[in-house]
Amino acid sequence: MKANWAILKTAIDGFSQYGDVGISVQSPTGEVWSRQGDIQFPAASIAKIPIMITVYRMIDKNRLALDNEYVLQNVDKSNGSGVLRHMRTGMVLTLSDLIFLMISISDNTATNILIRKVGMDLISATMKELRMSSSNLSRYFVGRLAIEGEQENYATPNDYVRVLDSIVSGEAASASSCQAMLATLSLQQNNNRIGRYVPTEPDFRWGSKTGTNPGITNDVGFVTSSLGTMRIAILCRGLKSEVVGEQLIADSTLAAMQSTGMIAC
Repeated sequence: MKANWAILKTAIDGFSQYGDVGISVQSPTGEVWSRQGDIQFPAASIAKIPIMITVYRMIDKNRLALDNEYVLQNVDKSNGSGVLRHMRTGMVLTLSDLIFLMISISDNTATNILIRKVGMDLISATMKELRMSSSNLSRYFVGRLAIEGEQENYATPNDYVRVLDSIVSGEAASASSCQAMLATLSLQQNNNRIGRYVPTEPDFRWGSKTGTNPGITNDVGFVTSSLGTMRIAILCRGLKSEVVGEQLIADSTLAAMQSTGMIAC
């Protein structure tokens, strides 16, 4: 089925009064539509997706294992989202635990532990291999945007649709690792963005990685139905509130599902 992008375009045209929105969508048949697709936005926590891919690539090479254990140290605890900064120093976590916490509740402490495990340079190399040419990971996650003297982590909608496509198509890592990553993305706890209007019928499935900072609301993910899988990246900035951003993302996803014929208008 050929996509009717006019539906999505009309929806996005109405969002300009609320903030700056970038979006990229790949339909189940492979058609791509974007608005500001190659424009850089602050990535916030959507940058945790290439970290997850890098970790799974290391698992594929038998250099890491999901049952590897890590003892939480006080120095590990980072500000911002997550629960580990409130947990007992000395608790034992597996690599699997850290990946789950990084993706499902965007735990910054878990994320920074994983960055140190694999190294910032290797993550950057992974991003380059996955053709994320206009996105970067240059600093740790501390619950705020970059300040003077720090380099911001940036993302473009097109780069993140490409990286989602590499997972869905089984090219980002081994087939089993890509399936594990999709399963982890499906455990996303925030269903107010991409997942808000996804039908609850059994043949529908969705997953995503959110990103949030003051004025910034992002989500990158997939929606699967009997027609196939849609990949979508929506990045918003200059917003008055997170609530506004979440509604923009939910409405954009709804319009994208209608445009691609996954649901009726």
